[in-house]
Amino acid sequence: MSSRMSGEFRHMYVYACHDTERELCELEMLRLFDTRPHTSSLLAANRLIAPDVSPFIRLRLDVLTAVSDLDELAVSASELVLEEGTTFKVTFIKEGDGTEEYTRQREIEREIGLRIRGKAKMKEPAVVFGVIRFKGQWLLGRCVYSDRSWLERRHKPQNYSTGLPVLAAKALVNLAAPYPEAVRLLDPCCGMGNVVIEALMNGIDIRGNDMNPRAVQGARVNLRHYGFREDLVTLGDMNLLEGRYDTAILDMPYNLCSVLTQPERARMLNSLRRLAVEAVVVSIEPIRAELLAAGWKIEGECRLYKGERGGMIRDIYFCK
Repeated sequence: MSSRMSGEFRHMYVYACHDTERELCELEMLRLFDTRPHTSSLLAANRLIAPDVSPFIRLRLDVLTAVSDLDELAVSASELVLEEGTTFKVTFIKEGDGTEEYTRQREIEREIGLRIRGKAKMKEPAVVFGVIRFKGQWLLGRCVYSDRSWLERRHKPQNYSTGLPVLAAKALVNLAAPYPEAVRLLDPCCGMGNVVIEALMNGIDIRGNDMNPRAVQGARVNLRHYGFREDLVTLGDMNLLEGRYDTAILDMPYNLCSVLTQPERARMLNSLRRLAVEAVVVSIEPIRAELLAAGWKIEGECRLYKGERGGMIRDIYFCK
């Protein structure tokens, strides 16, 4: 397959999030791509990542050409070369900046599809080409969709009702380790292991720990369920942990059995400073001043709302 490549960026990511997740989504995009989203659903970048890495990305368009009008786009489509017998279809990506009605979108799909030399197939084609208008240009590229298989991990054998949802766990892993290669990650209060499992799914070298024996037991059940080693999670007080990690994710304990005093929080944040170079810290109470007092520099922060705004709020801080 060959054609002209866009000079400005190689990939267009289409993402979606609920209003309660918007702040977390935008901070994750910033960490993954070192740029903020261009619109409420689009981000253009040169970095290549699998759509499944993020809980918010629905589609990656690998841009083949970017031109000023549809006639030029049709010419570009005629230059595409598919292997003999390869099936394809063309889909109009509606998240762009155009105002085309539904009928016109289908017409554009047909116009471009007729120019591509290959076998069109509407159901389960080998290749899906996407068309989108963005910043005054028409883009044509190959679509790579998120398989959304991570949603199945919402239903683990062991769960806390107040534990981090899998969406949040995936996003926190991306905040902590947007470039996961050769990163050593620590989750010192891992609960049932949601963050540990999502990091392992990303191929990250991670260790989990918790001082609650029931949590450790549950985390080990979950690890075994997904084919990971149980000994990746240990039992103990995080303040007594040793070693040095590139980054850490600390979800400050919270429930009726884990009410922390200010001195206890301060000790945990100081221990975290000793254990990790960078950290993502989650708390249901504002702890900005406590983080600064422990020597952390806050590089980014956001809020994640449970349910509609007005419910439980998680404050999330990315620190160095």
